[in-house]
Amino acid sequence: MKLKTLCHRAGCKYTGKDDPEIRAVSEDSRRVTPGALFVAVPGGQRDGHAFAQQAIANGAAAVMGQGLEGTASQADDGLWNGVPYVVAPHPRYASGIMAHALAGDPSQKLTVIGVTGTNGKTSTAVLIQHMLTACGEKAANFGTLGYTVGDASFSALHTTPFPEDLARLFREAVDRGMTRVVMEVSSHALEQERAAGIDFDVAAFTNLSQDHLDFHGDMEHYFRVKRKLFERLSGADKFGVVNTDDAWGNAMLEACAVPCLTYGAKGMYRAKHVKPSLRHTSFTAAGPMGETPIHMALLGRHNVANALCAFTVCAGLGLPRDAAAASLETLSSVPGRFERVDEGQDFQVVVDYAHTEDGLNNVLRAARPICKGRIITVFGCGGDRDRGKRPKMGAVAARLSDLAIVTSDNPRTENPDRILLDIEVGMQQTGKKLGTDYLRIPDRKEAIHEAIDLAKAGDLVLIAGKGHEDYQIVGEERRHFDDREVARQALEARQEN
Repeated sequence: MKLKTLCHRAGCKYTGKDDPEIRAVSEDSRRVTPGALFVAVPGGQRDGHAFAQQAIANGAAAVMGQGLEGTASQADDGLWNGVPYVVAPHPRYASGIMAHALAGDPSQKLTVIGVTGTNGKTSTAVLIQHMLTACGEKAANFGTLGYTVGDASFSALHTTPFPEDLARLFREAVDRGMTRVVMEVSSHALEQERAAGIDFDVAAFTNLSQDHLDFHGDMEHYFRVKRKLFERLSGADKFGVVNTDDAWGNAMLEACAVPCLTYGAKGMYRAKHVKPSLRHTSFTAAGPMGETPIHMALLGRHNVANALCAFTVCAGLGLPRDAAAASLETLSSVPGRFERVDEGQDFQVVVDYAHTEDGLNNVLRAARPICKGRIITVFGCGGDRDRGKRPKMGAVAARLSDLAIVTSDNPRTENPDRILLDIEVGMQQTGKKLGTDYLRIPDRKEAIHEAIDLAKAGDLVLIAGKGHEDYQIVGEERRHFDDREVARQALEARQEN
């Protein structure tokens, strides 16, 4: 596609005479191939223009950025360092429009369902995809657990990939005969315009609680970013799905430009007769079309909310309610979400991704009804991230656990002991004491082994924070570490002793 055509599509300014054929778009100079448009994105540490020369050497046909005012290298003919230069107020947004245009705008050929919220995105997206598939739809899933398109799967480096990668994934979905795509949409992706160029048909909001404030600053800004997904919905047959039990739900409804379905205690879709058990959860989904019984292996009221959200989405799409509901009986678990580790022991071991105050509160409350003995919680907080949530998570773990073991999560470049001290502030504010009510073991492997060694018949060991992740970031190093693997090793060692 010609450069000027792409610029017109994306609303960019280009005054040059040259009009090269553009074959690809990339903001990574190392991935630039001949005929590509290199996108110089402003960065926190280095501006993308610093890598433009490498991109040009690799064959970039043009460069796009916010502008080069005040530099002698910008010429009146629209050339910069010998190639056309495109001015875009928001380069990544423009690159998304262009990348999808070059891919043939594949999202317009699909029903795209975006799921956003602090907690529950992954489980809800998996539930939606599972229901769609059970009803005969060919549905792809792009999210934290990876990107699945039919029989193909790709590992996930980000919950929401960058624009050029997303365009390729959507093209892959169309080429493989998919009809629907369920996609987690993170706040970072919305802030950084990674979802630009995607034609969303449905937007679902699960909840909003404190997380990522190191990036967003405050809850108001965090909400405004999430709201973008709903503000951009437009056109016939498009709709939103909003959790009105959440404090931010009504504000999200006001931001939505298309009709919305609601779920929750006072929503259009409600969960009645909730009955948790040791292995299953049952409830009745009551909505405008009547009542539908649901029986699922997922545990906890937070998963009732996730399932109700997924059911509401599928109802809005016109799927058969009974078939969608019945499919949940066959979904045994979502990786890293209240996932059991069972080696025949007489107590339960559960691994969960809960890494916020609200997430930890939900999973601990889900654990209590199915635990006959004590709840022993192993958890930590990530380094170089929002410090404000650390004491809050500590307080939740202290209140809802019988014993908590504070340990490292992904300390990154921060001192692990400092992170644990921040967590302990919240625990001590609840009156809990070190050595009696909670333990401090910085080494995560050692902490998991200690929790399992201390467990007695009927207890439940909750290992929270990392879930499906198979790595730990210490300093700048990414090391292999899987809570589920370590838990199995601890269980095997206990049996041998």
